[in-house]
Amino acid sequence: MRFQSAHSFSVPPSVSCVGEWATTSFGSGRGNTLDILAEINFPHSLGLLYSAFTYYTGFKVNSGEYKVMGLAPYGRPVFAQKILDHLIDLKDDGSFRLNMRYFDYCAGLRMTNRKFHDLFGGPPRQPESRVTQREMDLARSVQDVLEEAMLRIARTVHQRTGEKNLCLAGGVALNCVANGRILREGPFDRLWIQPAAGDAGGSLGAALYAWHRYLNKPRQTPKKGDLQKGSLLGTAYNDEEIRRFLDEAGAPYEVCDEKTLLKKTADLIKAEKVVGWFQGRMEFGPRALGSRSILGDARSPRLQEVMNLKIKFRESFRPFAPSVKLEKVSEYFELDRESPYMLLVAPVKASARREMTSEEESLFGIDKLKVARSAIPAVTHVDYSARVQTVDRDVQPRYYGLLKAVERATGSGVVINPSFNVRGEPIVESPRDAYRCFMRTGMDALILGNCILDKSVQPPVPDDSGWMKEFKLD
Repeated sequence: MRFQSAHSFSVPPSVSCVGEWATTSFGSGRGNTLDILAEINFPHSLGLLYSAFTYYTGFKVNSGEYKVMGLAPYGRPVFAQKILDHLIDLKDDGSFRLNMRYFDYCAGLRMTNRKFHDLFGGPPRQPESRVTQREMDLARSVQDVLEEAMLRIARTVHQRTGEKNLCLAGGVALNCVANGRILREGPFDRLWIQPAAGDAGGSLGAALYAWHRYLNKPRQTPKKGDLQKGSLLGTAYNDEEIRRFLDEAGAPYEVCDEKTLLKKTADLIKAEKVVGWFQGRMEFGPRALGSRSILGDARSPRLQEVMNLKIKFRESFRPFAPSVKLEKVSEYFELDRESPYMLLVAPVKASARREMTSEEESLFGIDKLKVARSAIPAVTHVDYSARVQTVDRDVQPRYYGLLKAVERATGSGVVINPSFNVRGEPIVESPRDAYRCFMRTGMDALILGNCILDKSVQPPVPDDSGWMKEFKLD
């Protein structure tokens, strides 16, 4: 039986004695002020509900949630009603309470307890063990519940505030599938998600709060885009610094002017080579946005599996995100606006999809992965979706130029754009990081600034076979 409780969004107290006590909140901004109108407090949390299933399906909490999101399209929502009946009391206005009898994160060292395990028919999956249909169905079920909760909250926020624009932040705002549904099905005209939406973004919020609240500085409103400027807020290395490192490392390279560099890189991508791409200032946030990226041809039916297993050393079911020029996005995807931070999932356009055979349509689980579903199969997930990044000429001129060069070379302006790292490691920051990752993986070429490196002519590296143990797997 569904557990019941009388609850709703509460008006926040005037004084809070615990930092981050609120797990869900909404407010309204005017000028340089932000008034919080309602909140839900710990231990009731959509993020912690999702993390409980991250733990239960055998992934690492606080980093493996995106795996659950990526696994969900392989499954069926067979456990969704059980979640709603036993774990979360979700009201029509989106307010909710968790049934803490099933969770252990308040007092123990685990997310879930035996009562949770009994409810879903067994203990948590062991990390690194085989992913079964059960885990896929669990992932799909909690994803569906999360999306429904976020849609209900969005409608309530719109009703309570009358605002036309919605901004999202917080770890759950990294769930780009739910974001896409809010954009398509929600009541708001525009949606913007802070790109470092997890805990890292708190530093940005603290600085802005001090600037506007304590120093009373006016808020600027850009005529185009946003003031985060592509989230390119990290370090940059000039050509002199890059060449100095390569010379010291004894790494052969070719220096090219911009036009030649872009053409040669596009030709490598056309030839189904995997290319490390290191340019300009590093991105702030969890997504590679064209500065520290690994690139490949989205038209290739084999690169999704190759890049997962031989480059990223991660699970084969994980989807890759596409980059496309802003003005071309609606030619490939059902999206008519910018998505600069790779935080919106949109369907691949019907005109780009291929018709499936009845045998292919009947496939279940991981077998779906083997089927090319569109003209850009490397970035088309099993539900015909893609996590889209739009590239603006004014924000990322060199990356935009590369997409143009790829389009001239292949006829398609879509490239695969995962982050420049391997599983468990942070994204590369320096030329040294990039070269080390390049040499340890199956990447074919590395573009460092204006320098092109061919893997086949690089000197052998000393045996460091234990390097994958430097970071814990996620």
